[in-house]
This record gives sequence, structure tokens and C-alpha cells, in this order.
Amino acid sequence: MVQKKFIERGDIGEKLAAEFLLKLGYEIISRNWRIRQGEIDIIAKDGRTIVFVEVKTAYGDKFGRPEEWVNTAKRRQIGKIAEAWIDKHNPEGYFFRFDVVALTKTPEGFDLNHIIDAFSL
Repeated sequence: MVQKKFIERGDIGEKLAAEFLLKLGYEIISRNWRIRQGEIDIIAKDGRTIVFVEVKTAYGDKFGRPEEWVNTAKRRQIGKIAEAWIDKHNPEGYFFRFDVVALTKTPEGFDLNHIIDAFSL
């Protein structure tokens, strides 16, 4: 039951992040692209750039700010999954970057922090 609660919360954050990116003019290529090593929450195009987006959603500050949760190990994991996506889809002529969308629940809704080019490998 606890696991389901976290999945539902994550789904809400990913939906809000996708809507935000669409409003910015991004094209969503895939959501929850998964391989054995894990998943990438959102893969999008921003012009000639493929953007691998990690979404983190917090419902309080007990564990710090959600953008801080994308630590070195998580970055490596995302990088390996992104490499697998690139190998499979062979998108020639594109640049690549990693963004983080961090959402924090407030009484009014969600605060959203979009960190463009949040990290490199």
C-alpha cells in the first residue's frame, strides 16, 4: 500500500512536469522509458536537443529539496539508461542534455523548479 502511494505521487509530478515542458514548446518523445537498469521519466526534444528529464516530487521538506535527490549514483544510472536509448534510436544530428524538474507541494499547489542542463557525464 505504501509503495502504491509513492507511485501515484510520482505520476502526478511527472504529469505536471510533462505539461510544463509542453507549454515551453518541448516535444515529448517518451515517458517512463524503461530498461532493466531503470527508467528515464521523460525524454523530450527541445529544438535539436534530446533532453533526458528526471522528475522528483516532494510532499514536504523532511528529506530536503527534491532536486538534491539526484545524486552522483542517480546521475550515473540516468546516463547509462540514456546511452541505451541513444544506441536504440540512433538520433543523428542531435545534441543531448540532462534536465531535472523538481516539484514541491505547497498549500496552493506545486512549486516547480526546472534545472536546465542540470548535470553532465
